[in-house]
Amino acid sequence: MNDHGRSTRKRTGGRLRPMSKRKKHQLGRGPTETQVGEKKFKTVDARGNSRKVRAIATDLASVSVGGEVTSATIEDVVENPANPNYVRRNIITKGALIETSEGKARVTSRPGQDGQVNAVLEE
Repeated sequence: MNDHGRSTRKRTGGRLRPMSKRKKHQLGRGPTETQVGEKKFKTVDARGNSRKVRAIATDLASVSVGGEVTSATIEDVVENPANPNYVRRNIITKGALIETSEGKARVTSRPGQDGQVNAVLEE
């Protein structure tokens, strides 16, 4: 796991030794790479007394068409600026361009965090 904290070097360039090992609450989690496919969700304990729903796979998107929101089926991932390999693996992230039954749409939500895919139709 990656741990973000203070620098490991002093101003002079010398090495700073850590005061303690990392604690459980300082660790993050690996990314949830939402794929196109049959619906599959996972609930994860979040900070405080709350939970997050993560979409592991989904085939539906709420597409906004000129103020009207319709439910559309996701057919394919056309473009993903986060990672070009995600297009081949059909992974949906925020900013990805997806092919839906309504047409091409740009994803505006974070499926790995929200558990749903919201998108805006591209012209």
